[in-house]
Amino acid sequence: MRLPVGARAGTGSWLVQRASAIVLAILIPLLAGRVLAAMPAEFAAWQALWAPPWVRVAVLLCGVAWAMHAWIGMRDILMDYVPAIALRLVLYLAVGVTLAASVAWLDVVVWRLP
Repeated sequence: MRLPVGARAGTGSWLVQRASAIVLAILIPLLAGRVLAAMPAEFAAWQALWAPPWVRVAVLLCGVAWAMHAWIGMRDILMDYVPAIALRLVLYLAVGVTLAASVAWLDVVVWRLP
């Protein structure tokens, strides 16, 4: 087992966080612009707005990128500010379950629309 020490220990996490930030920076304005351009007023219009497969994929990709970005940020915060290992592990679990449940809920909402 190799211990994560040295100059490149956090490079992978840094790259994932930057890549997820780029995905979010592209998709959030795109999806917000789509909503603002359509200005749906009733439920049928909202369904039509999210119906195209590319929009559903974009929303799901945005949700996954958000969860990855949030996980790395929260993990780093907990590593820095929670010294008790047992409490840190419980908080890791709480954050992980919350993020996984959020992405699962998003999957249900996006792909199970009528």
